[in-house]
Amino acid sequence: MDITFVSETWSRIRNHLDQVIIGMEETKEEIFAALISMGHILLEGPPGIAKTTLAKTFASLLDLNFSRIQFTPDLLPSDIIGTKIYNQKTGEFETRLGPIYSNIVLADEINRASPKTQSALLEAMQERQITIEGEVYKMPEPFMVIATQNPIEIEGTYPLPVAQLDRFMFKSHVDYPKKDEYIEILSIHGGTEVRSLEKIIDREVVLNMNMALDKVTVSRDMMNYVVDIVDTVSNDDRLQWGVSPRAALHLLKASKAYALMNGRDYIAPEDVKRMAYPVLNHRIILSTEALFKGVSPKDVIEDSLRRVKVPI
Repeated sequence: MDITFVSETWSRIRNHLDQVIIGMEETKEEIFAALISMGHILLEGPPGIAKTTLAKTFASLLDLNFSRIQFTPDLLPSDIIGTKIYNQKTGEFETRLGPIYSNIVLADEINRASPKTQSALLEAMQERQITIEGEVYKMPEPFMVIATQNPIEIEGTYPLPVAQLDRFMFKSHVDYPKKDEYIEILSIHGGTEVRSLEKIIDREVVLNMNMALDKVTVSRDMMNYVVDIVDTVSNDDRLQWGVSPRAALHLLKASKAYALMNGRDYIAPEDVKRMAYPVLNHRIILSTEALFKGVSPKDVIEDSLRRVKVPI
C-alpha cells in the first residue's frame, strides 16, 4: 500500500466531516489518528457543542459495526458487556453480548455513570476482550471507543478513575465555536434539511492504514525525543506522580499516525509536538499546591516541550 493512501483517505474523511461539523479541526485530526493507530479517544467539553454529533458523523463514514451506549447513573456493567440469558426452549444459558461488542463504540456522557460501571470498559479497551461469567470473547477488529464527557464541575458527573483515563490514547478538549463558526453552524443546520453522508472506508481500509504505521521510520534521535518529553513531564515537581510508560508508547504511535496523515513515512519533531498535549494532558495529576496556584496540564506540557532539546 502506498504511504500517501492514508493522507488521501484523511483528506476525504475531513472533507465529509466539514459538511456537518463546523470547526473542531484539531479534534477531527485526533479522532482519525486514534482510528488508524487502534487507540481510543475521550472528547471533553460542555453540553451542546456537538461532541456526540461529531462521533456519530465520524462513525457514519465508516462501513463498520457501530453502537452507542448512553451512560446514566443506573447503568449496570452487564448493560455494557452483556450477560447470560436462560433459554426456556433449550434449557440452556445463552450469551447475549452487550453493545460494547462492536467496531466503533460511542460511550456517551461516560462520566454520568458510576465508577463501577465505567470500569466495565477497562478489559475491552486494554485487552480487547470481554469476560462474561468466565467465558472470554475477543473484540472484533478494528475496535475503538469514542467517549464523551462533560467537565467534572457539572453536577451529576463522576470523575473517571486514573486507570480508566490511561486507557485512552487521546483526550481532546472541545470548546465553544468562534463567532464565524457560529454563523456557519446556523447557516447549515438552521433549516430542516439533514445531510446524509456516504460510507467511504471499510474494515479492510482501516486495518491497512493501521498496518501502514509499521512503515513509518523512527530515528534514534526521535525516539530519544519522545522519551525525553515524557521523562521531563514525569519529573515536573508540580505533579503528584509521573505519567506511565503507556503514555510514551501512545505518543510514539500517535506521532506516526500524524506523520502518515501528512503524507510522510517518518516522524518529525512537529509530529511529536502536535500530539504531545492530546496524548499526555489526561495523564497529568497535579499536586494540590499546583492546583491552588492555577497551574494546568497544558502549562506543564508546554514547559516540558520548551525545555527538551529538539533533534536536528
